[in-house]
Amino acid sequence: MAEGDHGAAHPAPQSGAAGAADAAPAASRPGAADPAAAPSAPLAPSAPAPSPARSPLRALAARAAPYVPALVASGALGALCIRAVLAQAGGPAVPLDDAFIHMQYARRLAEGGFFSFVDGEGYSTGATSFLWPLLLAPFHALGLRDLSLIYAAWALGLVFHAALAVETARLARPLAGPAAAAGAGAMCAGFAAFAWFAWSGMETVAFAWILTRTARLAATLCQPAPPEPPGGSGAPAQPAPAPVARALALAGFAAPLFRPEGALASLLAALALALATSAPRVAPLPARAPSRPPPRLRAAVSRLLAGRLLAVVPLLGPLVVPALNQLLAGHPTSSTTAVKWLIGNPGYDGPTLQTAILGNLRLLVTDVLDGGQWTAVFLPEGSAAVVALGAVALFVAAHRRRLPAHAAVVAALALGALLPCTYLSFLWNRVRYVWPFAPAWFVMAACLARELGDAALRLRRPIHHVTPLLAGAFAGALAARLPWAIDDLANSARAIDRQQVRLGRWAAQHLPEDARIGVNDTGALAYVSGRRTFDVVGLTTEGEARYWVAGAGSRFEHYEKLPPARRPTHFIVYPHWMACPPVLGRELTAATVEDQAILGGTTMVAYEARWDLLGSGALPMRTVPGERILDEIDVSDLESEAAHAYALEPLADLRNAAISLEAPESSAPGELDPTRQEIADGGRYHRTADRFVVHLVVPPSEARLVLRVAADERAELAVSVAGEEVGTVDVPGGPWVERALPLPAARLSGPTPIAITLRRGAGFHAFHYWITGR
Repeated sequence: MAEGDHGAAHPAPQSGAAGAADAAPAASRPGAADPAAAPSAPLAPSAPAPSPARSPLRALAARAAPYVPALVASGALGALCIRAVLAQAGGPAVPLDDAFIHMQYARRLAEGGFFSFVDGEGYSTGATSFLWPLLLAPFHALGLRDLSLIYAAWALGLVFHAALAVETARLARPLAGPAAAAGAGAMCAGFAAFAWFAWSGMETVAFAWILTRTARLAATLCQPAPPEPPGGSGAPAQPAPAPVARALALAGFAAPLFRPEGALASLLAALALALATSAPRVAPLPARAPSRPPPRLRAAVSRLLAGRLLAVVPLLGPLVVPALNQLLAGHPTSSTTAVKWLIGNPGYDGPTLQTAILGNLRLLVTDVLDGGQWTAVFLPEGSAAVVALGAVALFVAAHRRRLPAHAAVVAALALGALLPCTYLSFLWNRVRYVWPFAPAWFVMAACLARELGDAALRLRRPIHHVTPLLAGAFAGALAARLPWAIDDLANSARAIDRQQVRLGRWAAQHLPEDARIGVNDTGALAYVSGRRTFDVVGLTTEGEARYWVAGAGSRFEHYEKLPPARRPTHFIVYPHWMACPPVLGRELTAATVEDQAILGGTTMVAYEARWDLLGSGALPMRTVPGERILDEIDVSDLESEAAHAYALEPLADLRNAAISLEAPESSAPGELDPTRQEIADGGRYHRTADRFVVHLVVPPSEARLVLRVAADERAELAVSVAGEEVGTVDVPGGPWVERALPLPAARLSGPTPIAITLRRGAGFHAFHYWITGR
């Protein structure tokens, strides 16, 4: 039995009927010895007989015993998964590039770089799991290098897979009884998604374990479950001992270090500790003799571990990573949050944010939980109905067994599946953000099996074994998906090996050691190649996330400002993901993988980087001698847009592009620059209005507005200065053009709002605006 389980397994004497039975004289209990047969003895009080002490080895064996069946089952399942992967990939492989991100962080930790992804570039905020790389790092230090580190990830996956099944059964037992609880553990062990992720090299199953363990300890602390009497209900038990509270505080602290969503477990732990210690419910530590007062530090620790301050410990867990980010990177948020979280994404305002989250919720309920197209490989069709009925059965079971705290904890864990609905998409990586909350579904299914079994007994006495049969049926339906999932795991691992790993090997052999590779799948390319990487998505390269989120045009404008030493020398990317052709030079090699469904694209291509077009679109094509640029708005340049209060509509990132074309035809006055045959610029597409503010300290003697714009079909644009229309511009359909319009110079003093509004046509594309003059 694990630490902290003693309160549930050995509750203190109880009140009520059960407690009265325990407190009754021995002669009144069935099976008690006849008092007359006992030899007479003095009535003087005697000390209780000490319980025989167990050796540490026997105690360890007793605690490990419940895990043996789960480890055997997980080992057998792991053998099938590993054999399938080795058969398809030809060696150790993982189905997600993200697993290599953890392995790269682990290698850098073993090499002495504290969460540095690239050697020499310092701390990176891209580690979504703080503890998983820390668990892998010792294996790298001990000699598991290159792909052999995958074996360590597989071993950890096996251990956590078995431990998760045990914790799920323990969480279900007070509510559903031993038979249904065993079924919940079997559901967990046979769940295809857990099998997939336990041998994926990811932290998913470990995170599911810490969530479930925290939930189980919180329920035990608040309401230790009594041994179930034959009638199916029991009296309230006494509170769990202090070791449960300390184990709960540690679990609540660690949960967000596995993944940020673990803050939910931290909150559950803190609430349970606060409620339990307010009675007080946690036994105090033994007092010292008055003649030997403890040191102040030891006294403080004792009070912390025994009193209400223990409830604060779980709340410190969610602060660890933000504090490190602030200290080492200068900001508390992680790059993953900036890239993937809808809340705070600049492309989503209130209505679009609400629409996106509600759309994710509908998808979760109608497809993901129901074994739809996104989860058919893991869940039987119609699973949502079992979860819904199980939710009802959960509260019925809690009422019948007087365990409301257990039901509340399980319900909170189940509702945690709503957290990924706040992500840009929770469908990435085989829906891995949802599965850690699945153990709560299995507990609810166990409750459903138990309640239906009890109802069958009440209706007709001869009907027996309904509960284990139903729980077994649920487990069997889940396990029926295992062959599909194992095949998908192996096929996906083969795809990553044939694409990202292969290109990483190519880079190690063909690119110079000082090469810097721009990537959009950063894990395997960094880990296998040993070359420095530049993550265009911004997950592992600090400062790049905001430009990825803004769109390709903003990334191109950003690259123009990057120091040459920071720019990639090569790119290995999916061209459609990169979406920035002006910086992709000569193609060097490519890796194409058919018959797969996990990769971001069928073909990943290696390019030489091309930087000759940077800045090529910075100036108008025609200039008048003696004129100068008084101000400019470089559309898609985030800094220029912010400085000029450039107004963006929601989802503007979807219409932000970087293009390179022949120099635009220009109707502006002045001399044409013949040296720029091709130029590149970032721009925002399908605009109906552009509004910005120009800043001229002194009014010019004359001024004009030069526009670099385009339209899919002919458009007419009206230009206003400080709210007054000053003219119109005709934009032909086709490639971009430059047009000029005189401005009233006297009105351009100080901050001046300018608006370009679509008067006719379907929309226009904006790239650059200049205020020129004398």
